[in-house]
Amino acid sequence: MTATETAHAVDPERGTLAKAADENFPVAPFFLPRAWRTDLMAVYGFARLVDDIGDGDLAPGGADARLLGVPEDRADDRLLMLDAFEEDLRRVFADTPRHPLLRRLVPTVRRRALTPEPFLGLIAANRQDQLVARYETYDDLLAYCELSANPVGRLVLAVTGTSTPERIRRSDEICTALQIVEHLQDVAEDLGRDRVYLPAEDMKRFHVQESDLAAPSANASVRALIAYEAARARDLLNEGAPLVGSVHGRLRLLLAGFVAGGRAALNAIAAADHDVLPGPPRSGKVHLLREAGVVLRGEG
Repeated sequence: MTATETAHAVDPERGTLAKAADENFPVAPFFLPRAWRTDLMAVYGFARLVDDIGDGDLAPGGADARLLGVPEDRADDRLLMLDAFEEDLRRVFADTPRHPLLRRLVPTVRRRALTPEPFLGLIAANRQDQLVARYETYDDLLAYCELSANPVGRLVLAVTGTSTPERIRRSDEICTALQIVEHLQDVAEDLGRDRVYLPAEDMKRFHVQESDLAAPSANASVRALIAYEAARARDLLNEGAPLVGSVHGRLRLLLAGFVAGGRAALNAIAAADHDVLPGPPRSGKVHLLREAGVVLRGEG
């Protein structure tokens, strides 16, 4: 058991929140107002835990299962765990939840008048991951992203009190793009979990077989497919980018970082000649800051 897993087994709340430091994007950066940081970390704790349940990445020891009222010998039953987690989420809005991460969420929900829908969407996405491992069309994938990614952006807008229909639309485009970028970076890892997020219709179009995705490096067909999906993600990012200019102050910096992170990741994929199979192509901080400047200036 690693030090992180040991810490999680002793204190599941702290162990989950500590994972924020390893995320692709800053969860609650220092430049945001303290009240925003507190609420964003509460939302993050929920989102991180539901993903860990769905991916089977909970720390050994069964602490999370015990907190949710699930027998330890059934802690590996992801659907059961998700059902118990959803039941505890509903207590956030009506009673006192069992899990400390959900108890942490209670004041945030009340302070920001948050509704259950985005949280339920994230649970539904992880439930879908247990039942659906392949996506036939791009539209099918977009419908999945509506559950797995878009609620996060909507929660950020709600926490910061900046939700409008137009901003939600732009936020959805950015979040869907970021989800697709993450899928492109993690093709090999996802395949190891028996999941493929590349639309089957596109794989057929580019003559890509699943066996090609298991290779140590990508052949020409896989690279062409990744380039095609990356272009779609970049278009979505560009369509959502006006969201940044619609807000002001420190929120503008945060949202610019999200868009810049997506663009920098896409540039890293392109720099690797779209070969994502050896591992996720990563961009450096200098590149990220350069992209953030471009976004803030509204140049791209």
